[in-house]
Formats: sequence, structure tokens, C-alpha cells
Amino acid sequence: MIRVLIFKEGLSLSKITNLQEQIIKANIDVAYISDPMTIGYLTGFYEEPLERVMALLIFPDAQPFFFTPALEVEAAKGAGWSGDIYGYLDHEDSFAIIAEHVKERVANPAKWGIEESHLTVDRLLHLKGQFPGAKFTTNLTPTIERMRLIKSPDEIEKLNQAGKWADFMLEEGFKNLAIGRSEQEIAANLEYALKKHGIMHTSFDTLVQAGAHAAEPHGATSSNQVQNNELVLFDLGCMVDGYASDVSRTVAVGQLNTKQKDIYQVCLEAQLSAQDAARPGITAEELDAVARDVITKAGYGEYFIHRLGHGLGMSDHEFPSIMAGNKLVLQPGMCFSIEPGIYIPGVAGVRIEDCVHITANGCEPFTHTSKELKTFNL
Repeated sequence: MIRVLIFKEGLSLSKITNLQEQIIKANIDVAYISDPMTIGYLTGFYEEPLERVMALLIFPDAQPFFFTPALEVEAAKGAGWSGDIYGYLDHEDSFAIIAEHVKERVANPAKWGIEESHLTVDRLLHLKGQFPGAKFTTNLTPTIERMRLIKSPDEIEKLNQAGKWADFMLEEGFKNLAIGRSEQEIAANLEYALKKHGIMHTSFDTLVQAGAHAAEPHGATSSNQVQNNELVLFDLGCMVDGYASDVSRTVAVGQLNTKQKDIYQVCLEAQLSAQDAARPGITAEELDAVARDVITKAGYGEYFIHRLGHGLGMSDHEFPSIMAGNKLVLQPGMCFSIEPGIYIPGVAGVRIEDCVHITANGCEPFTHTSKELKTFNL
């Protein structure tokens, strides 16, 4: 089923003008934008077209146009797109229609910019078939990533609102903890509570993992049931006005043994240390090392098996990665997760996560649920 989000701010001319400036510098004749998330960022209209073709085409010195399935034309206009928009019917040759409108603006476009991280080989071949002499070798993905990297105050506020609802989801999840209750039932109940308040979309599949199951960092919520004297991991988020939240908390059910308590406290120290260190001037790899060093010194380094964090914005996972080897210098307005984890197979898993935005002299989280170990005696 197609999901449509209408963004309130509508067309952002400044963002398109910014991209035009970039393609002028690169001597590009046409920028072919195909990623629905990028289109949403540039136009205010986000839709997943599934198998259909949707694209935004931008030119150095001609008006851009939006190409979309005919059934989405009115929705795109309603989102605030006031430029040219062309729809097509399912039986029509979408790339022939695109070529017609491109040639109205540029007679012989020789150099194209594309999003290599999104455009499929099949669709690239269709474009080459319409423009056999053109080169499609300029990758715009890094340019788009850099544009989206620094969030505006308006974007920060939307992320704050999404974070508030993620805190609500955690509260509902904690309320639903019960011995013998499945992870799936807990996740379903907290999502139902969210939807009753009009927040209809999670930013990813809600993750609830109990006991040893939490030692699988990418395990799915399952029929596994909560038992006494174990840790339960929650990882969840939602979409508000087109922006995502993402938060993780791990809580205790009953009495924990010494090992369980220790890995929780080590993970907490790592998360708090990294969040305290996040500020302008530190690099992504240095921040990763802050948390990793805490966990390694405690003897659990081999059980921290992923990067410290990932970017957050219109998507719950975007540029940049907070990890070893990334020398990106953090700047105000950058938004990302800080989520160290310790996963001991057959024993337990702990992950503690807040997403933050860099401020002038530190960082501020979007979520505020306490990270001190909560114990539920059920």
C-alpha cells in the first residue's frame, strides 16, 4: 500500500536553488532525482511509488519539473509543489515522456547527475536508451547527503516532537510488561496506543526483545515471552510531520544477576560518556572511540559489534555514520544516534540510545526517558 505524507511547509525553493548551484559547479545539464526521500526533502511531497516511476528533474538554467504517476499529481500539488508537474498512466512509456519534457528545456543534455545509491540499473538503462550519447557518471548522492546533514531550526523542532512521542511509546511499552506476555503483544499494544493519538506511522518496525533474544542486535520482535529475572530491550520510534525518532532502552524484569547488572552499567557509562563528549569539533571516529573505549576496558569489547550511531532526520538511518574511520568533524545542527550495545550470545543484550543534535557547545537529546536501570517486579 502506498504511504503518502504531506509536509506542511510545501515547496522549498531555497533547497532546489542550493542544488542548482551545485550542478552548475559540476557542469551538469540535468539532475535526475529518484529517491523518494530526496524528492520529499526538495519538494515537500513524499510518496513511495512502489513499481511506478517518480522523479524530480532539475536544470542549471531552466525550470525544474516533477514527474509522477497520474494518480499522485493532485496530492503533489496539494503538498505545495507549484512548478511544472507531469503525470503518466500505467500503460504509457514513462521514460519517453520524461525525455520529451527534458528536451523542451535542454536540447542535447550530455551530462547527467544521478543518485547512485538509489537509481536501479534497469531504470538507468531506460534513461540511456532515451539519451544514448549522454554520460550518467556524476553521483549526486554525496551532495544530497551534505545538504541534508545540517538541520534547520524547523527540522530540529520536528525531531523534538517525534522524540516526545517516542518517549510516550516507551512508557506504554513499560506498562505492558508482564510475565508470559510475548514481545509481539507488547509491541502491538504500544503501537496501538500511539495510533489512538493520531501518530500513524512508526519510523521502523518496533523492536522488543526479552532475555537472551536481546543478544541479537538485528533480531526481530517475536513470540518469545517475557520471563522473570531478565533484561528486556526496547528499540522504537515514530514519524511526526515527516521526521523520525529512534530510541532504545533496556529494563529489568525481576532480580538481575551480577553479570546482567554489570553489562548494563558498562553500557550506560559508555552512552553517557559519549553523549557528554558530543560537541562541535570532535570527529565522528573520536566520538565512537569514547564509548568503545569504556566497553573495551570493561572487558566487553568483542560484544560491541556495530558503529556507535547513525544520522537521523526524514529517515531513521541516514548520513553520517558515527564510527571508526569517519573523520567528519561534528558541527551544530548535525543529528545522529548515540547507541552503544553489549550483546553476549545466550546471556543477554543491552542497548541504550538517544538521538541528539549538536549545539553550539554540546548536544541535546530528542528523547528524555531516564536511562537509570528501571526494575519491574511483576
